[in-house]
Amino acid sequence: MQCASIQTELFLTLAEHYEHNPQEFVTLPQQTVDSSTARVAVAELRNEGYVEEQVRGVVRLTLRGYNVFKSKPHPAA
Repeated sequence: MQCASIQTELFLTLAEHYEHNPQEFVTLPQQTVDSSTARVAVAELRNEGYVEEQVRGVVRLTLRGYNVFKSKPHPAA
């Protein structure tokens, strides 16, 4: 899976959690944490200020990330 695709999936998941509770951290599946491509995707999002990482594999969307997510068109599920 490509980094951009992983970022999109991560954004979708984190946005759902953010809408429910913006303060809640999400624990990523072990398969995601172990994937080097996924780790790069998370690192890029973190470096841009879109996600906050409590510890490796435990992340939440920031307000900035949520606003960016909401401003972009998304394919229908």
